[in-house]
Amino acid sequence: MPGYVRDDLPEEEVERQRDLYGPFTQSIRELVDAGLRTLVADEEVLAVQAEVEALTARLRAKQLEGAYGVRFSAEGRGRPWGNTVVGLRNAVAPPLTIEHHPDRDGRVWSDFHLGAVYEGPPGLVHGGVSALVLDQLLGESAGAGGKPGMTATLTLTYKRGTPLGALRGEAWIERAESYKTWARGHLIGPEGVTVEAEGLFVLPRWAREALAKQDPEKAPPRYFE
Repeated sequence: MPGYVRDDLPEEEVERQRDLYGPFTQSIRELVDAGLRTLVADEEVLAVQAEVEALTARLRAKQLEGAYGVRFSAEGRGRPWGNTVVGLRNAVAPPLTIEHHPDRDGRVWSDFHLGAVYEGPPGLVHGGVSALVLDQLLGESAGAGGKPGMTATLTLTYKRGTPLGALRGEAWIERAESYKTWARGHLIGPEGVTVEAEGLFVLPRWAREALAKQDPEKAPPRYFE
């Protein structure tokens, strides 16, 4: 399973890393936003640039090779911390915290904020960012309903501009057959639904083969915590 790593960390260590890297990554998000909107003098910009380059060099001293992937604790809980929508350690991610319906009917939702760094048209969320968020929500819905999969198709209807700021996303399963799941969802702004989405999610062949063998070490991972 490329990109899936069983590091078997105990939960105490997972929580320690969460407490360490969560605030660290948030500080980088704040830096990106500050860099976008700063109006300080040119000399200050150059001074900060030098400091940022020095900090980057310090962090480059020891790094993973390639992407973060999804890592699994000793209890089998997945850590998609590199994910570009929900990743704890990805400063590109807003990040979203996605809630799941307790009855596991596949319904999920998230209340989140998209600031200036996600702008497309002036004052509005970039359409590609809306697609990114909805792809994640629909995919989590499919997984929450018991049939995880990868995006096969994703169709969006943009009803109106999505304003930057506080937003809500919702998704649910429309139907499922074998290893395929059809999900729907939308984004909601202050004036109502802004974008609607529908998608097909397919359990990949390697995961289906692993299920057929009933090998717990190769079975489709519990991607999200």
